[in-house]
Amino acid sequence: MIKIKIDIIGGGLSGISAGISLKKNNRLIEVIIHEKHKNIGYNNEGRRCGEAHNIESKFIPDIPDQDSIFNNITKVEITIGNRKRIYNKEINKTFILNRQEYIHKLGKKAEELGVIISTDNKIKSVNDLNGEYIIDASGCPSIVKRELGLNHSIIGKTYQQTLEYSNKFISDTIKILYLDFGGYIWIFPRNPKKNEINLGVGSFKKFNLNLKDILEKFKAKQKIDGKINYVTGGLIPIGIQRPLRYNNILFVGDAGLGAFPISGQGIYRALISGDIAGKAIAMKKPKAYSYWINKIYLRWDLICKNYIQMNFLLKKINPKLIISSLNFYFDFLKTLKI
Repeated sequence: MIKIKIDIIGGGLSGISAGISLKKNNRLIEVIIHEKHKNIGYNNEGRRCGEAHNIESKFIPDIPDQDSIFNNITKVEITIGNRKRIYNKEINKTFILNRQEYIHKLGKKAEELGVIISTDNKIKSVNDLNGEYIIDASGCPSIVKRELGLNHSIIGKTYQQTLEYSNKFISDTIKILYLDFGGYIWIFPRNPKKNEINLGVGSFKKFNLNLKDILEKFKAKQKIDGKINYVTGGLIPIGIQRPLRYNNILFVGDAGLGAFPISGQGIYRALISGDIAGKAIAMKKPKAYSYWINKIYLRWDLICKNYIQMNFLLKKINPKLIISSLNFYFDFLKTLKI
């Protein structure tokens, strides 16, 4: 049997998930993950998000162990204008992760399965790789899509502060507040030993907002206390980042499936897209990757992106219309069976 080689760009969640999936489905495949950082998980990109993880459907990726979980979430509060919605969550389905530890342990699992992880190895061009297939898990923006001129998707921006000894720490509750500037703010409980919270703000890149200024004003208005011990932020891919496949290249995680368009959640989608890409290649059906992703997510993507385009227009007319639009949207979601 001819042994094939797969190159994976990026040793984050989606890249490692793809590597694990490839080896689980075909041990004979040679899998190399090229990671630009010196360490898997414990690097600055390992914390570049709110660290909330929700297991969405029948697909169950690697369940985090207790060392990888800061808090088990049982309540989600979503506030839109003056209207608050409370959602109770099933135990062991929604978490605030120690994301760096989770990625680190997934990396160890991948190596145990035979995946080769090459750290401190920054890929500058797709032409540097010689695998039969390439999985781009390089994040947002994708280095491959930039090189090939394939960036044509909606992009958001985030800014986040981690505050320790905060008066807003509630271990089992996450809070999301949608505001009329065309974005949202989140308050997620992090390390309970320090009463930490991840306090962040996100919006669309095209709005060109000063997110730090928005967050500081929100902190003052809400009287949020705590010492800043970590600051992060960056670009966030809004929904599916097409194309999902280009020739022998499959795009996963932030480079492919992207984050959920309304909430910005991306951890689960990184895991599932990597898993599906690995299965597609292992089964010698790489073209099926796009089909399987679209089958699961296309309807959501169309609904959410059409809604987003409408809000771009509403913001120009009157930003306060966004609040009414959001409340209508969340009521509409209850009627859907997707």
